[in-house]
This record gives sequence, structure tokens and C-alpha cells, in this order.
Amino acid sequence: MIQKIIEAALSEGRKVLNEHESKLILAERGIPITREKVVSTKEEALEAAKEIGYPVVLKICSHEVTHKQDFGGVHVGIEDDKQLLAAYEAISERAKAQDIEPLFLVQEMVEGGVETLVGSKKDEIFGPTILFGLGGIFTEVLEDISLRICPIERKDAEEMIQEIKGYKILRGYRNVPPADVEALVDVLLKVSELVTEHLEIKELDINPLFVRERGKGVVAADSLIILE
Repeated sequence: MIQKIIEAALSEGRKVLNEHESKLILAERGIPITREKVVSTKEEALEAAKEIGYPVVLKICSHEVTHKQDFGGVHVGIEDDKQLLAAYEAISERAKAQDIEPLFLVQEMVEGGVETLVGSKKDEIFGPTILFGLGGIFTEVLEDISLRICPIERKDAEEMIQEIKGYKILRGYRNVPPADVEALVDVLLKVSELVTEHLEIKELDINPLFVRERGKGVVAADSLIILE
């Protein structure tokens, strides 16, 4: 399925996969993703929310919108049909103003866990690299990240996690229980394998990747893959 998704996008002349396509690739590699459904009408959105169960998240799902938050294309914590329809209309209006025909993604609302990010970028000299850090201010302001050249082994993944300053949070801190670091290690290894085996992938981002408490795994709540 991975190669099929990549080839379909390239045959359409596009190098950016939408969020759902990106997450299908992750899921194919055994990386847990959110329960979600792609829809194109209000009626489909309501039905999807009913299947998934409130609260849900509604997002624009378009390869033309790579920064959904900046676009105003993400509405979180939607509690009922009325809020869902209002969010649908708001995103539709923004898309229409920019001449974008979007699909929509109705997604489960992930609550709890530590927000992390896993990324990969192809370096002109070294080839695929892999990056890890905690989400939010830790990455954006403190630049608290670790980086390796792919492929990596389990020891490398463990070292990447342990060397960031925010590792204390993953180990457990005050009222925060220890996170499922083993599941996080597995994600790093699977991403390394993915970008090493599929060299068409120029960039990959999983942000946020929620790491739940020990024994409860991880879940990718958003992802973006760019091809070359």
C-alpha cells in the first residue's frame, strides 16, 4: 500500500501527501494512528462523528494546506452536532476564499499522554535523517531535539530519547506517570526503516505523537509526508 500511495500522488503531479494518506503509510508500518474518517459532505461528517464518538476533531484534509493550524483548518474538542456543523462551515469558507476544494477529516480527540514529535528529512550529503523531541515549547523555543542519520538501531533510538532535556517528563515527574518509552522506541525504528526503504520520502513529520503512560502505547494524531 505504501508504494501505491506514493505512486498515485506522483502520477497526479503532487509531492505533498494529505494527512490521511500520510497516516495510512504510518499505519502500514505498524505505527498506531487516530481513529478517523475522510468526508466530503456535512452528512458524512455527522455520520463519522457518530461512529467515532464525541468529542472529535475536524480538520481540513488537503495536500494544498500543509500548515493547517495557520490556515484555521483545525477545530478541536467538538462536543456535538451543532459544533461540528459550525466548524465545517468555518473551514469551508476559508477554503472557498482560497479556491481550495477540500476534503475533511473527522478524528477522535486524543486526550492524555505526553506530546512528542518524530521527524525525518533527507540531507543532500547524508541521506535520510531522523529527529525526536517533545512537542510545543520544548521544540519551538528551547530547540530540545536529538538527531541521527538513518538507519538507526534500538540503542540509537534509546539514546535519542534519553539525551533530550525533556526526558525527565517521559520518565515520570510528580503527578505525571512514566510514559511508554518502549513504544516510542519502536516508532523511531519504524520511521527509520520507512524513510530508508522508500527514498521518495523527502520529509516526514509526526506531530504530535502522543505517548501514553507505560504499557498503553502511542498514537500519531497528525502527520505530513513530502515526496521528491
